[in-house]
Amino acid sequence: MRTHWGETAMGFLVLALAGLFLVYSLGVAKAGSGVGGYEVTAKFGDAGGLAPGAKVSVSGVKVGTVSSISLDPKSYLAIAHLAIGGDVKLPSDSTAKITSDGLLGGQHIVITPGGAEDNLKPGDEIANTQGAVDLFGLIGQFLRPQSGDAKGADKPAAPATPAAKAPIGAYPAGAD
Repeated sequence: MRTHWGETAMGFLVLALAGLFLVYSLGVAKAGSGVGGYEVTAKFGDAGGLAPGAKVSVSGVKVGTVSSISLDPKSYLAIAHLAIGGDVKLPSDSTAKITSDGLLGGQHIVITPGGAEDNLKPGDEIANTQGAVDLFGLIGQFLRPQSGDAKGADKPAAPATPAAKAPIGAYPAGAD
C-alpha cells in the first residue's frame, strides 16, 4: 500500500514541474514576440525557408520575430510581417536581409540600420530588402556549370601535339 502513495506523490511532482515549465516557456515566448512593440513589413523576392517565429536581429541581437508571411497577389512577392520590440527604433532607410544560420540551419532576418534621422513607424515597410540565397542551387551550379555555348560541340578534338605523344621521361630533341 505504501508504494502506491509514493507513486502518486511522484506523479503529482511530475505534473507540477510540467506546469512550471509551461508557465516559464509561455513567459519566454511572450518576451520575444514583440509584445508592446510595433509591426513593420518587408517584401522579398524569395522567402526561402523563412517561417513564422523566426528571429529578427540587428547586429546579432534578437530584436523581434517574424509574425507571419503572406504572398502579395499582385506582385507575387513574399510579405514578411515583423514584430519588433518597442525599445528598438529602426531608421526608415534600414535594410532587411534573409540569411541562414549555416548550411543546415534555419533562416532568419537580419536588419542593417540605415542613417536616416526618421524612424520606422508601426505599419511601415522596409523598402530595401534582399531575399534568401539558395545555397544548394549555388553549389549545384559550381559543380555542374552550364556554359550555354553550343558552338564547337560537334567539332572533333584538336590533334595531340608531338610532345604529348612522347613517352614519359623522354626529352625533346636538342634539350640537354
